[in-house]
Amino acid sequence: MVQSRLMVLSLIVVGVVVVVGMLFFPPRWWLNMTKPVDLSDPVAAGKGLVEGYDCRNCHFIGEAGKSKGPALTGVSERLDAVSLRLWLREPGSVKGDTSMPNFRLSDSEIEAIIAYLAALDGAG
Repeated sequence: MVQSRLMVLSLIVVGVVVVVGMLFFPPRWWLNMTKPVDLSDPVAAGKGLVEGYDCRNCHFIGEAGKSKGPALTGVSERLDAVSLRLWLREPGSVKGDTSMPNFRLSDSEIEAIIAYLAALDGAG
């Protein structure tokens, strides 16, 4: 009886740890499964994501935004696609002391945002 209660309690603790871990440190496959983006029109999807994540609250993009962070106008011409993906995937891995938060973007969200920025730069 005591062993079965300990086993149930152990399973509950493991479950809680897994759930908390998934919330704070979701693996890439989970992000891709829970945050898919339809890439049939990646530029429109990227525009919606830039607005949804309020990127202009920190970045000047196109004709609007703030200058807390670097201007993203022309970013697709300054950085290659790999660097852009790294910045969007995990900003702290590119620059450890960056103030850019990790939005835990899925791969399709990243591709859509890059497509939108490239289109604004005339490269898309």
